Amino acid sequence: MGWKARKYREVEKILGKFEVVGEIMKKRSKTVVVVILTLIMTFMEMSALPAALFCNIKIKDINPIYFTLMLNFLLAFAICWLCKKILIKDWCFGLQFKGILTGLRKYGLPAVIATVIVTIAFCIGLTPFDNKPTIWRVVVEGIVYYIGVGIMEELYLRGLLQNIIEKSFGKRKNATLYAILIASVLFGLGHIFGALGQPIVTVIAKTVWATALGVYFGAVYVVSKNLWVPIILHLIINLCGIPFCFSTSNHYPEIALITCLVSYILLAIYGVYIVRKNK
Repeated sequence: MGWKARKYREVEKILGKFEVVGEIMKKRSKTVVVVILTLIMTFMEMSALPAALFCNIKIKDINPIYFTLMLNFLLAFAICWLCKKILIKDWCFGLQFKGILTGLRKYGLPAVIATVIVTIAFCIGLTPFDNKPTIWRVVVEGIVYYIGVGIMEELYLRGLLQNIIEKSFGKRKNATLYAILIASVLFGLGHIFGALGQPIVTVIAKTVWATALGVYFGAVYVVSKNLWVPIILHLIINLCGIPFCFSTSNHYPEIALITCLVSYILLAIYGVYIVRKNK
């Protein structure tokens, strides 16, 4: 081999090393962006900032905080969209329309059954209803708001956090299941702030059942490969909160606490089952 050929090979090796380093740096920068975006969206959901600084819309008997939170969701969605367009162009959330109905048919029935059972438990526990809300309050606080919640939480908890955790495990055995469990525990802990002021039993129960729901949503996301499926199931399960619109109480009845715990833990078990079944 002549000296020119040797030099050419050496240059090729050096260029190859630069390409490898470039790929590593690209992956790390993407990871940093995803982590920061997850933290920003988490902060925006929990604090209602920045919308809380300037939004105070009052319509009928609807609590103004719901408009503030929904505006904040829209701001968070805009930030997420910009990051996807500019900084993480090849990041896959799984927000395609193909496969939504298939995913719902395969994995959605347990969520519907649990929602019916839990809703009945809330109706029994909150009876007699002592509030007469307008239809606008029921629609906004009981449905529209929870559409925003479902999209928001599934975007940053499953679409961002769960995916980045799974990638960090590499090709280790059960990496997907570990990612689901870690993201779900964080999801459960995040519900502590929303339960502050409630009895300690309620706080613990809500944390446990939120973690269990996280396992179910995360599992459905993995096996359906479509983020819209857990988003829709998230909305369906949240509809069990509508009875609170007809009550002045903000405390969870004992029968509802027990029903939620049992129902959602069963959903979590089902979630682990479908993940292991689909490998």
